[in-house]
Order: sequence, then structure tokens, then C-alpha cells
Amino acid sequence: MTPPDTPVSPRRSSGIGILVLVALCIFAAGLSLVTGPAPIGWGDVSRAVLGQGDPVIRSVVMEIRLPRLILSLSVGATLALTGAALQGYLRNPLADPSVLGASGAAALGAVVALYFGLAAVTPAALPLMAIGSAVIGLSFVMALSRRADSPLTLILAGIAVGTLSGAAISLALNLSANPFSGMEITFWLLGSLEDRSMTHVALALPSMVAGCALLMWDGRGLDALALGEDAAEALGFNLSHVQWRVVAGVALAVGGAVAVSGTIGFVGLVVPHIIRLLGNVPPSRILLPSALAGAALLTVADVAVRLVPATTELRLGVVTAMLGVPFFLHLLTRRRAPA
Repeated sequence: MTPPDTPVSPRRSSGIGILVLVALCIFAAGLSLVTGPAPIGWGDVSRAVLGQGDPVIRSVVMEIRLPRLILSLSVGATLALTGAALQGYLRNPLADPSVLGASGAAALGAVVALYFGLAAVTPAALPLMAIGSAVIGLSFVMALSRRADSPLTLILAGIAVGTLSGAAISLALNLSANPFSGMEITFWLLGSLEDRSMTHVALALPSMVAGCALLMWDGRGLDALALGEDAAEALGFNLSHVQWRVVAGVALAVGGAVAVSGTIGFVGLVVPHIIRLLGNVPPSRILLPSALAGAALLTVADVAVRLVPATTELRLGVVTAMLGVPFFLHLLTRRRAPA
């Protein structure tokens, strides 16, 4: 008689999954450092990271590819984590940073910096305007929904802010007297990590880290909300405080991400669904795996745009949309299929 299989504890299974995701991030990071117009081997990359080897190769790795890698990992983790947090908070599987108008508001701030030439005056203008605009936009959302503490009201207010931001961006493109300025804004909106430097990392990374830390801190509150608002209040959670922390975290994180990458869609929407396919776990235990999976996914996508032969590099937002839409349609088909 065959003995029954020993069940694997959820905690152990989660630990194994996190280790696998960390390994994927490391593998994707290695691919990012060796991929580019100039062929650089693993050995040359290792010596460059250690401050050794050819000065030209060291300059390419440390000043061009390393900042791009750091941003692809951090932006991917940020978008996926904010998507997972919003889906848990709103108890809506279709929620992502654009639902609350965060992405649109941040993009509007960055477009203003580009339109008026502030980004050419100082590199700090772009991220600071994007972060500030995201904070203002989400504060406006909170003000609109203050009288009704319902997630549905928050969603509707976010859609209104996102629509208004999109209209303002279209107006800027329409009124742009300089066609090159309009083209720059259009290409930036498509999303890319090309030509980023350590200056962009230094300006945007602290905001992303602070926002993600706020969202991770509210993991237990998201678990309580999964039981319903009344149950969460009965467990001692102040829903108003949870709401403000979630909104502030999303504003800081998405504002920093959009400032350096433009608008990149579907990462915050699709990645949490991928993690949920591995098992039914509470919202707090989806946050870290989603961040790791988002980091690996966006880094691999950023490698892919460098491998496709084209006169100009493909935009990262285009690639994520092309990958995300079929997968999301597949998820919808699975959910509608009979048991």
C-alpha cells in the first residue's frame, strides 16, 4: 500500500515560491546586463561590476545598463505591488494604479514638465512634477469620496480624475506649437527605460521605495478588508487611516515609476492574477510575490525590446500591452469556463 503524500505547508510553499521568484529576478538581471547593441559577455560584466576590466566596457555597464536594470526591477515591482494592493483594498480583481487616476495624474505632471521645457532645465523637474501631480490627483479623489466611504465611490472618483488627466494631456499635444515637443511627449507616454541614468534612479527610487513600504505595512488591513468593511472595523482597523495610507503609498510609488518610465500598462493588472493562479492566499501574502514577479516580468520585457531588430527601439509600454492583453483575455476565459 502506497503511503499518503505528506502535505506541504502553505508557509513552506510560499517560501519556495519566493525563492523561485528571486532566482527569476537574478536571471533577468543578468540578461539585462549582457544584452544591448554592443556584445558584452558575462565575464566582462562581472569585472565591470567589480570595477575592473576595460574602461569602455565598465562605462557601458555601470552608466547605461546598470541604471536601466535598477529601474526595470523597481518600476516592475512598484506597478505589480500597487496593483495587488489596490485589488485587495477595493476587493476588485480589475483594479490597478490607473483605476484611482494615479497613473494618469502622474503622466499629466510629467507632460507639463516636458511641455513647458522644465525637464530640459533640470532633470529633477520630471519626477518631481509626476510625483506631485499624483499626490494632488489622489488627494482630489479622496476629497470627492470623503462623504461616502465606499470603494465604489473611490473608483468612480478615480475614473473621473484619470479621464480629466487624459483630456489635459491630449490638449497639451493639440496645442503644442513645436512638433518635436509633441513627438517627445508622445514617445514618452508609450513607456520606455531607454537612456536612463543614475540621476533618474536617485530621483525616483526613494519615492517608489517609500510608497511600496506604506503598502506593505497595510498588509494585515487588506486581509481584514477581505472579510468585509464591518468585519475589518470589528477587528480594530481604522478604515479611514488604511485608505489614506493606501492612497499615499500608491501616489508616491506610481508617481516615481511613471516619472522615469512613462505609462506602462497591464503589469499592475496581470501580475497579481498570475500569483493567484499558484494558490488561494490572503491579500497580504500576494504583495511580495507580486513585486518580485513584476520586477522579473518588466526586466525580461525590457530585454526583449532590445532584441527586436528595428530602426528605433520598441517602446516598453507597447510590449507589455501586447503580452498582457492575450494573457488577460485567457484569464477571463478561464473564469467564465464551467467548473
